Amino acid sequence: MEKHQFSCIKCLGTEYRGGEIRTTGSGLSRFLNLQNQRFAAVSCSNCGYTELYRMDGGGIGNILDILTNG
Repeated sequence: MEKHQFSCIKCLGTEYRGGEIRTTGSGLSRFLNLQNQRFAAVSCSNCGYTELYRMDGGGIGNILDILTNG
């Protein structure tokens, strides 16, 4: 994975943490609790400011959501 230069737009910090979140959409996916919306999160380690970037939400994650919802 390529390392990129990071600079927080709020505090100008240079340290960050990355992560991923999944959320439900609207309509039928919300009713069935399918978490088909996927985002990469980049958070400033100094102030906590977080930016979200939309990622492809398809694939095995949706199948696992269907199988694990009770």
